[in-house]
Amino acid sequence: MPDWVKALIIIAIIVVGLVAGLENRRRRRMRNQAISASRAKEVVAEGKEFGRNHDNQACVDEAISRYKEYPGFNSANSNDFFLPSCLDASKPTAGFCDSVPRATEFMKSGEWQLDQCRRVGLSQDSYCRQLFQPVQQFCESGARKSPSDKNAQH
Repeated sequence: MPDWVKALIIIAIIVVGLVAGLENRRRRRMRNQAISASRAKEVVAEGKEFGRNHDNQACVDEAISRYKEYPGFNSANSNDFFLPSCLDASKPTAGFCDSVPRATEFMKSGEWQLDQCRRVGLSQDSYCRQLFQPVQQFCESGARKSPSDKNAQH
């Protein structure tokens, strides 16, 4: 068999292998997204339910507790669904947003997130800072003002 035919066969096998691998990856990703979307809805519902019976700080404490039980990337992403829905449904905690910097205050924001990670014993965790981003978003969304401040404006 000529060398060029052998080379062509090898190239064809490599191409078929790559295509099959990419297709397999695509199918897995689609399956995982469906599972993730379903789980995300459950986590949002859990956050709302927890928040209805607790205050802002209890939501943060619960999110940290959940993360510590199952640390890592998936748990940090789950927190991105649990904590915002919990905070939105929860009762105000006096002074909750007082020391929370805006996300656009990059230096303050980074330091604040690291301080929070130290406070909860997760200073060495690579996903910890992500756990506190929903708090910043919540505080920037208008929750920064106390209920009495909001009433004074009306």
